Amino acid sequence: MPAAETGGAPVKSAVRTVELLEFFASRPGLHPLAAVQEAVGYPKSSLYMLLRTLVELDWVETDATGTRYGIGVRALLVGTAYLDGDEVVAAARPALDRLAEDTGETVHLARLDGTDVVHLATRQSRHHLRPFPRVGRRLPAHSTSLGRALLATYSDEQVRAMLPAALTPLTEHTVTDREQLIEELHRIRERGYAVDREENTLGLCCFGAALPYRTPARDAISCSVPAARLTAEHERTVREALFAARDRLLVATRRS
Repeated sequence: MPAAETGGAPVKSAVRTVELLEFFASRPGLHPLAAVQEAVGYPKSSLYMLLRTLVELDWVETDATGTRYGIGVRALLVGTAYLDGDEVVAAARPALDRLAEDTGETVHLARLDGTDVVHLATRQSRHHLRPFPRVGRRLPAHSTSLGRALLATYSDEQVRAMLPAALTPLTEHTVTDREQLIEELHRIRERGYAVDREENTLGLCCFGAALPYRTPARDAISCSVPAARLTAEHERTVREALFAARDRLLVATRRS
């Protein structure tokens, strides 16, 4: 039973384990013990013992010297199990395949997690010039079409409670003022889709639409197009295909 229901405090070792795994998940590669300690702030002796336990359980891996640490294979197995058991991911497969075929571009299914979006599924563009996304990638909601489409399903006050007044810039084009972003969310609600034009990645434009099978929405789909290939005609094609995919997916999620 959760601590909130029993009135008890969180178990410190469990909290530290989760925080440590999240540290490694957000920083790919292997890291020396000193760097890990500086980031998480645990006593060196207890951190070392926790790391050794996680290494033995394959949640953390280490190099041949035993002095550098990173995320282990067990985390991949758990992440895969999450995706395999998710009904929306399963229902989205045909719609994502069709969207990628209709547009010829890279498409995504993502879920809002706090103030970020996390990619749950992707389909690669058939073009040589294309982004290289990955499942599990985490991006700020305020700078992405996926995130904006989802934020637009919240009220202005809810968005103000979620986001700081000053937003982190990802590129020179990122909207960094929360009130300016809220104005854009009004426009997204009116037109039914969100767009970021090189606000998350230079050279890349993305179009996103929320999946309104619940309110506020939790999931969204998007299509990413290199700015060099985005003509007015292709943009219309992408928008129409995105709406069609959203509608097909909405029907599929209702059946699942």
